[in-house]
Amino acid sequence: MQEKNMGSSDQSQEPINLSRGHPNPGLLPTAALTDAATKALSDPSISTPALLYGPDEGYHPLREHIAQWMTEYYHPREPVSVDRITISGGASQNLGCILQVFTDPIYTRNVWMVAPTYFLACSMFEDAGFAGRLRAVPQDDLHGVDFEFLRRELTIAEKKAAADGNCTPTHKPARPWAHIYKHIIYLVPTFSNPTGRTMPLSEREKLVRLARDFDALIVCDDVYDFLQWSADPSVPLHPSDTAPQPRLVDVDRFLDGGPSTPFGNVVSNGSFSKVIGPGLRTGWAEGTPQLAYGLSQAGTSRSGGAPSQATAAIIAQLFPQRTIHAFVADVLRPTYARRYRLVVDALREHLVPLGATLPGLDSAAGGPVGGYYVWVRLPEPLRASELPLGRFGVAVGVGALFAVRGDPVVETSGFDRGARVCFAWEEEGKLVEGVKRLAEAVRCALG
Repeated sequence: MQEKNMGSSDQSQEPINLSRGHPNPGLLPTAALTDAATKALSDPSISTPALLYGPDEGYHPLREHIAQWMTEYYHPREPVSVDRITISGGASQNLGCILQVFTDPIYTRNVWMVAPTYFLACSMFEDAGFAGRLRAVPQDDLHGVDFEFLRRELTIAEKKAAADGNCTPTHKPARPWAHIYKHIIYLVPTFSNPTGRTMPLSEREKLVRLARDFDALIVCDDVYDFLQWSADPSVPLHPSDTAPQPRLVDVDRFLDGGPSTPFGNVVSNGSFSKVIGPGLRTGWAEGTPQLAYGLSQAGTSRSGGAPSQATAAIIAQLFPQRTIHAFVADVLRPTYARRYRLVVDALREHLVPLGATLPGLDSAAGGPVGGYYVWVRLPEPLRASELPLGRFGVAVGVGALFAVRGDPVVETSGFDRGARVCFAWEEEGKLVEGVKRLAEAVRCALG
């Protein structure tokens, strides 16, 4: 999903942007994509279907490749079948389609967002009619997600719906390919945006059981999962191509005998944006076969044909020779690992002595880390939104930005004690200097 630029800079020095959640242009596989596009467009057996309207579920060869890729990386108990996959126009577009098909703006009670959250998702939920009904689900560094809170608040929401007579969907017609859920639960469970936290298996199982109890659809942005490395550089991951945790969609697939309904309670929102380029606007969703097919029936997809049909055909050419696998393993992981360690070492050297902490590193406990971000908790009484960042020519993601918009219950002002530092966008040689500037801003604010 797209990140906007945040913060301003002093005109007297070149600004360093540690807020922008984009891949650095030097980490885009331009040559491989050029070869893939040439192959796809020069072969009429590929180019003709690619340039026409595609099947609702998306470009079939890419669906097959993704199913195999997911099977290899996540090692579920049974292989991922192609009928569990539908192609999307990227994670953001797909979230909109999920809401179009599987929610009703009245019958669906609330959207529950594990907080701090990916901030731009709030606008997508509001566009779908949920303004004023976005609810934060608190989590902390020690205990993780507050399931007691979530169960209590879900119960309250159900009692209110019963009292209001909100018992059936009112704005969506009954359709055999769709199920209208009572609740949506949204999170980035692995290498989270913004905190970098990875939800452990015990929490994933609790969340799936809770979703089944309350007819909730868990929407997971599984967009950073492939970008992992060892927190300890002296202990490399083995094997490096195995996911750190099973996805929630796989937990739902097998936990307690499998899904309680044909549609299940989890959809995995995947994307090529963080791996080979956000401008491709191509991703996929995985769920039960019924959910995947239902998602493909979104009116915007059926009218315009399969999302990203031509781009999907190009991306599919990266799989037969395992080009994408090699790019992730040999380029992205070691490069991002190096960038991550530069930033973490700099934070420890320049921020921690000032009283800042790095909660995500403590919770990783030597296991796999990854994604794009490091979460920094500032020393009291500082608030990230009050730091003189522009004066020192550095931008970071100030913590208040990641609060759930308009939440009436959870106290989220404490998020502003945090700052999200992105190591993916800036040139590698600027990362340490950016952290030094952040430290200078903290030192200045401390007086």
